[in-house]
Amino acid sequence: MITPAFELTQDPDFLTVKIRVPYARASEFDIYFEGEDFKFYAKPYFLRQLTLPGRIVEDGREKASYNTDEGTFTIQLPKEVPGQYFEGLDMLTSLLAPKKSRSAKPLVEEMAVSAELSEENEEEFDWEMEQIPYEESPPPLQHPYGFGNLRSGVFQRLQDELSDVIDIKDPDQTPAEERRTRRLAAEAAKFESDHYLADFFEDEAIKHLLKYKPWWIDAHKKMTALQGESRQEHDSPAFVVFSEEEREQMRKFTNKSFLLDKRSRRHVYLGLIDILLAYCYEIRVNEGDKNVESSWNIRKLSATLCWLEVSFSSIHDVLVSFGRRVLCYPLYRHFELVTRAFSDTVMILQLGKAAVLKCLLDIHKIFMESDPAYILNDLFITDYCIWIQKVKSEKLAALCESLQKTTLSKSHVGLELEELEAAAVLVQEEEKALKAAGTVSKQQLLCSESETSDSEESSSTSSSETEGSDSDEQESSTSEDGEINSFQGTLQEERTAPLIDCNGLRQGTAASAMEVGDGKSKVSLQSTTPPGKLIEELEMQIQSAMRLSEQPEGLATAGCISQEQEENPVPEPDRFSEDAAGKGNFLEVSPKPNPLLFLCSTNEDED
Repeated sequence: MITPAFELTQDPDFLTVKIRVPYARASEFDIYFEGEDFKFYAKPYFLRQLTLPGRIVEDGREKASYNTDEGTFTIQLPKEVPGQYFEGLDMLTSLLAPKKSRSAKPLVEEMAVSAELSEENEEEFDWEMEQIPYEESPPPLQHPYGFGNLRSGVFQRLQDELSDVIDIKDPDQTPAEERRTRRLAAEAAKFESDHYLADFFEDEAIKHLLKYKPWWIDAHKKMTALQGESRQEHDSPAFVVFSEEEREQMRKFTNKSFLLDKRSRRHVYLGLIDILLAYCYEIRVNEGDKNVESSWNIRKLSATLCWLEVSFSSIHDVLVSFGRRVLCYPLYRHFELVTRAFSDTVMILQLGKAAVLKCLLDIHKIFMESDPAYILNDLFITDYCIWIQKVKSEKLAALCESLQKTTLSKSHVGLELEELEAAAVLVQEEEKALKAAGTVSKQQLLCSESETSDSEESSSTSSSETEGSDSDEQESSTSEDGEINSFQGTLQEERTAPLIDCNGLRQGTAASAMEVGDGKSKVSLQSTTPPGKLIEELEMQIQSAMRLSEQPEGLATAGCISQEQEENPVPEPDRFSEDAAGKGNFLEVSPKPNPLLFLCSTNEDED
């Protein structure tokens, strides 16, 4: 027989059961309902028994209809108490009756359920850390793990195949405390400060991921807006809707009971928080899309799945473990992602067990599509999907309230995050200061270069002005040379006449000439000669012995001197004298270079 697809809805007066039975014989079907039981049969479909969360009654208001196009039966059943709210109608697995008859005696393991083990009889659940006196006891041969610590020996048989699923080696022979110690050491060795600081300072991608809104945010807003109007705060179908695929998966689960003591139940609740935190991180960083890394992210960030952690003592321990693993393993390692996953988990728990079940079903699907992560479904997720449907909403609300009161800071994770950030900020400030200093020095260098170029331009300008003044001086000297030449001609005529009169000869015209007048002496040189060379030649000509004598006796001597002057313009100075009757005076040339020397003649004075 085939179990048909079905769903249940309600209004204040009726419970509606919608059953999909395509290709069934609509003319042959049977419906049975009484109290909390409901049965349906339409060949080849058989819904053997549903255990309803409330009582229904047969009073003539019930009715049924069949849609041939869709192949669905819609059955409306009156509630025994009008206005009563039936909780958990979307928990399809828990509605399906166990395979054993409910009228039979309880099984042996169910008979062992006492008041201490039963969740129904427990008045209040204490979420604080439980202190148990230390008692020495021989360790068991194999250490348990899995949902409620109900499994052992699994990895001993499948060690080679499952080595990539979990990080711990040989978990069957590793005690819980040793698992925890190894996990902390592995996390400390894996933490990379450079990766963390890179995500801390370059956080554009992180900010983008933080803006993403998964489906539970909108559902939580609707729940908050309608909280005053709704008669039930949690598990409203308007907030959480299951897909047909999810409903089909719930029908495939085997309904079973779990016998958990108080310690095991604590581990189950804390493990649930750990798994939901990892799932929230995965959904946010991939923005709701699934990829090949989705399975790795969930199991790697959950110590419950990756290290088979069973030693959590409080909710704070779970948060610290999750925070450390987020900062050590995935691609995005930012503390804001830890806090956002924390708030997302709180929202899911506030939405109730329907939202929790929807997340667990999504994890189940991800692991089923990943090889060999499917083994984690058998160890944890499948049992969680069945167990959560039977959990009382009050228990989940108490867990959510305790989670909200728990705080997590960077100092709690034990990776010295605050010190790293402070040191990195100091390094950044130093780099900025050095960069600013380099910019100032560069500007100063540019200023000095501009000043140098300005000075060079000014010097070139002054040099051009100097050259201009030199050219002006050369022009003036040329004009002065013209004047000197004219005076020199006159002087030579005046000097030559007495020489001819006295000696009957004319001295060479190449002899040096001097002009006497107004206390100045001008020497004629070529105008094209540079000023410095003019001075040198002037000194050489002044130092030469120039004699002008009018006596006949000194004619030969004067002629010789004149001839020597033509051959050598710079002769040694000589001293000449005339007779006592002398008609002229002799000039003694001073060894000092003085251009103002005068040659006086008595004849010239007489003239």
